[in-house]
Amino acid sequence: MRNVSTNVIAAARRATARCLAAASLFALSALSAFAHTAPAPGGEAALKLPDLSSVQFMGVDGHRLLLWGILFCVFGLGFGLFIYTRLKNLPVHRSMREISELIYETCKTYLITQGKFLLLLWVFIAVVIVLYFGVLAPVPDKPISTTLPVILLFSLVGIAGSYGVAWFGIRVNTFANSRTAFAGLRGKPYPIYHIPLEAGMSIGMMLISVELLMMLFILLFIPGDYAGPCFIGFAIGESLGAAALRIAGGIFTKIADIGSDLMKIVFKIKEDDARNPGVIADCTGDNAGDSVGPSADGFETYGVTGVALITFILLGVKSQTVQVQLLVWIFVMRIVMLIASAAAYFINGAIARARFGNADRMNFESPLTSLVWITSFVSIAFTYFVSSLIIPDLGGDPTQWWKLATIISCGTLAGAVIPELVKVFTSTESRHVREVVTSAQVGGASLGILSGFVAGNFSGYYLGLSMVLLMSTGYIVSTYGLASLMIAAPVFAFGLVAFGFLGMGPVTIAVDSYGPVTDNAQSVFELSLIEQIPNIKSELKRDFNMDVDFERAKHLLEENDGAGNTFKATAKPVLIGTAVVGATTMIFSIIMSLTHGLTESVDKLSLLHAPFVLGLITGGAMIYWFTGASTQAVTTGAYRAVEFIKANIKLEGVDKASVEDSKKVVEICTKYAQKGMFNIFIAVFFATLAFAFVEPFYFIGYLISIAIFGLYQAIFMANAGAAWDNAKKIVEVELKQKGTPLHDATVIGDTVGDPFKDTSSVALNPIIKFTTLFGLLAVSLAVSLTAEKGATLAHFLAAAFFAVSFVFVYRSFYSMRIRTGSGSGSN
Repeated sequence: MRNVSTNVIAAARRATARCLAAASLFALSALSAFAHTAPAPGGEAALKLPDLSSVQFMGVDGHRLLLWGILFCVFGLGFGLFIYTRLKNLPVHRSMREISELIYETCKTYLITQGKFLLLLWVFIAVVIVLYFGVLAPVPDKPISTTLPVILLFSLVGIAGSYGVAWFGIRVNTFANSRTAFAGLRGKPYPIYHIPLEAGMSIGMMLISVELLMMLFILLFIPGDYAGPCFIGFAIGESLGAAALRIAGGIFTKIADIGSDLMKIVFKIKEDDARNPGVIADCTGDNAGDSVGPSADGFETYGVTGVALITFILLGVKSQTVQVQLLVWIFVMRIVMLIASAAAYFINGAIARARFGNADRMNFESPLTSLVWITSFVSIAFTYFVSSLIIPDLGGDPTQWWKLATIISCGTLAGAVIPELVKVFTSTESRHVREVVTSAQVGGASLGILSGFVAGNFSGYYLGLSMVLLMSTGYIVSTYGLASLMIAAPVFAFGLVAFGFLGMGPVTIAVDSYGPVTDNAQSVFELSLIEQIPNIKSELKRDFNMDVDFERAKHLLEENDGAGNTFKATAKPVLIGTAVVGATTMIFSIIMSLTHGLTESVDKLSLLHAPFVLGLITGGAMIYWFTGASTQAVTTGAYRAVEFIKANIKLEGVDKASVEDSKKVVEICTKYAQKGMFNIFIAVFFATLAFAFVEPFYFIGYLISIAIFGLYQAIFMANAGAAWDNAKKIVEVELKQKGTPLHDATVIGDTVGDPFKDTSSVALNPIIKFTTLFGLLAVSLAVSLTAEKGATLAHFLAAAFFAVSFVFVYRSFYSMRIRTGSGSGSN
């Protein structure tokens, strides 16, 4: 694998060098335009945090109060590490531990390769940061030699945060998968529910605590006039990390999944057959796509939403006292929600243990559902109580505390309502999913696929309206006095709704991470070949005092995997909804800059302004291209994986596939994941620059458009894919029709749904946020250049940047096409 990874990185370096050479020419043109001008300070460089110690909260100044928050973050880290240690020390048979360690080793190799690749991509961001903060908008009254390294450092810290929590997530999940598989041997359902959930909470608590700790560090220990740019650099860095890890992980996992699944049809072999060299790659992909991606994505979502609100408060609130009150309140709310999630986890755990601890059967979705609702209610209660203590009087209004708490609670409620709606279209109990099975029984794969499309489309309607309802409630509440404290109060309300979405952050991540553990546990059981070990039953009785029922264990693991599929699906609309609602706040920050505080050019935010309308149309084009490009990378990679597996699979005279063949499949997945990611990233990066340079209000329309198109495209694809996935699970677990034409039909539907739910849809979330955040810098750069040197140079640069973007749009299909035979075939 090392040779292929090295070749991919070397090719990326060459492509990077060529692109940087072109980008440098364009950047030099812009730099020359600024060489003899003294740019007026403004934009993000002028964001200055007020003195938090200037306002008292319950007799303690704001700075000192938030210092206590660091202690709670340390408790959160301790909670995550404690569960990590518990999982590591759980009993497991050596045959299962060996498989999980092999999975971890392949995951580790993949992550190291991705880390190197991320640093290459960071170079592009660094160029723009240097140009913006070093030339266009330096931090006022501060030497560039001091400020620029700090901002660049925090962009790297953001990347490191996304990357670090992703690594922690993989390590935890690869402990938990073998322990879950082993626990299933006892024939009781509760342990195989509890272990994946513990792993998920460990990741969720660690992720939120690290994110909050980093942001508190900037808020409390970075000087106020540096903090704004550092927040922006940090957010862009973590957004880049999340986007790259989500895209590459999504491509990797679905190449492996499709390659492995199709062997069930071709060779009529069982799920996770140890002789199939694609199974180890599939297990690695479960972690690369369903653990790395959500961990990095959740980390970035939490941070970017916070940065959006901080930016709004600094730009939209005039009173420094109110600024301090709102900033402290927001961070206290984050700390409180961390505590609420932990409390709800223990409450739900006690209930679940009492109900199912000794049960022979259980509905695996039931305690996960109750966890989500308990967390929502506990978070809402804490929100009102603590808000009444922290901001009993905001700007002279003693009623604002409950109004702001109500707005946040709309988002917290959404974190519970949206999963319930998603289950209507994706659960194994769902009528939509059963309709997919019925359609496949009558009309085969084609009708089954059409029914999945129906489920996805209907879900877009219901989830879209639910978000509108909750956002509308937040808007209505914001009209009662909030406008006296700030500009555009409804926009702040939308940001708070997005913030509330994340109020259940650890639990949202926990139920999402539940899925890859249950999926891997099933695979670890099969790959361990534990049933074939001589005298295994007597060995397990002697060493672990357990009586084993292998068939029951396999049934329970498969059934639990269905619950994992459902709850993986529930987290996706929460994250994409947060991205879109949060992007509203960030877009407003750009609008504030362009209109000088809504005092100029507001009429250009209208359908009567042609560039704005054209931007709205352009955004949809980019979303549909991205969907195709990410799916194309999966398609080509899966073709190559299937080609290799079919040529090398050995079913006679062997118990399991060779490690060498398994690693070769992992190499194929890595190669196409990185090729696809690189094409997509460069196309998005230069498109953002190009559209920002066309015309600023064209760019605003573009940002609004990618948020709206992206929301519905992501919801449709995620839920259609999950419906196909669980339709297959019904056929396998409930109907017990593996190897039949019906099973073949649902496997085909599942392979169609794989890139829908785990590649294209989930990656739209970080793409939207990265484009919006990076757009903050890009549009400021463009506006300043146009003001100083006229529109001609700006439009020339727009054309040049678009040309580079278009080359990679072209490459995302034509350099990724399936070529048969020895690689012949025209472009």
